[in-house]
Amino acid sequence: MHVLLVKTSSLGDVIHNLPVVSDLKRMHPEAQIDWCAEESCAAIPRLHPGVREVIPVALRRWRKTPFAAAVWREFADFRRRLGAQRYDFVLDTQGLVKSALIASQANGLRCGYAAGVAREPFAARFYDRTFVIPTNANAVLRNRWLAAAAFDYPVDLPLDYGLAAPELPLPWLEKSSHEPRHAVLLTATSRDDKLWSEDAWGTVAHELLRQGITPILPSGSARERERTERIAAQAPGCCVAPPLGLPELAALTGRAAVAVGVDTGLVHLAAALGTPTIALYTATDPERTGVLGTGFFRNLGGPGLAPSPDAVLAAIDQGLRA
Repeated sequence: MHVLLVKTSSLGDVIHNLPVVSDLKRMHPEAQIDWCAEESCAAIPRLHPGVREVIPVALRRWRKTPFAAAVWREFADFRRRLGAQRYDFVLDTQGLVKSALIASQANGLRCGYAAGVAREPFAARFYDRTFVIPTNANAVLRNRWLAAAAFDYPVDLPLDYGLAAPELPLPWLEKSSHEPRHAVLLTATSRDDKLWSEDAWGTVAHELLRQGITPILPSGSARERERTERIAAQAPGCCVAPPLGLPELAALTGRAAVAVGVDTGLVHLAAALGTPTIALYTATDPERTGVLGTGFFRNLGGPGLAPSPDAVLAAIDQGLRA
């Protein structure tokens, strides 16, 4: 059986879809599973040993210069690559028009959410089979339930993201950290209303240092790095990480004693890797998008309910003892 999974972005959504691969391989060990993902997220499905091939798509980049000749050539190459393989099933767990259009370019029986439960109802018009899946469940469960309905297997299989932290050298970590244990503090996110206060991060970082744990603060953009540097200045001994790709971030996070993060894809990566994880919510509802894992995890806060540093430190203490 040859299957194509379509879950292109964002990073958290791609991570939410990893257990689908594990479920399929558990029920159909012979299955060959390909995955279409945005080029910026493609490193994540490549970490799962059950994924045979990742087919990157660049919709985000192509939209910036839609009439450029190079974009049209890349898009034509993508369509040829997607259409070259005959799939038994094409499963779109994203439920957007863009993902449904991608699925429609592949050869195979196309399955997805019914119009009444898809994130964009019009997407259902592109599927051969549709399924009604509850909308009030965690995103990880919704993906798994859709796959279970499409492939007719039980919905209560053990949760398994299928990830292991890559064994990559991080020489800067050994040079920067004077303690044998480190914590990853994921302070950056895509929206300002999802941020946690810098003073609160400083309080947490200071307490981790007192316990002999070095806080590591990754960042992406220049603005994010400025934020991490301000936080680190409050607690001398913190380490502002150099620019890291997704494999290096997975290696760093997988080795951490604990990970604490705002509503961002990387906090879901931490939970998927089995690292004790505390996720902080200030603007979104963790009921649907909170972290879910097999190890220790806590979702704190909610819309307009930023968690206190004391609550976060209490959860960290539980995670370190788990």
